[in-house]
Amino acid sequence: MSFWRKEVIDFALDGETAAHIREQKEWIAREPGNPRPWYNLAQLYRIKRNQDDALALLLEAVRLDDACADAHVALTEIYAVRADYPAAQKHARKAAEHGDSRGVELLQRHRVE
Repeated sequence: MSFWRKEVIDFALDGETAAHIREQKEWIAREPGNPRPWYNLAQLYRIKRNQDDALALLLEAVRLDDACADAHVALTEIYAVRADYPAAQKHARKAAEHGDSRGVELLQRHRVE
């Protein structure tokens, strides 16, 4: 990894990501029943390669609102990477039910039946 990438770019991105994580946590504290900050925080954790916490946050988002298609798509992606295809398919179908076919398309593209 180059000096610029490690010492400049990653450092700056880590600071930005940390600030956004704080914002989402504050939003959750204000509106714990709103699935959007749970989803947003999960996406930030995915950026930081914290997949287990991201998974838990996404599951909370869909628990709060089963129609949160973005969260179902993200769950499809995580479960597909983990080779938990039944769970990936379940969330892909849920996302499609709520108007987002990206999860179904992902599974079809990778021939996950």
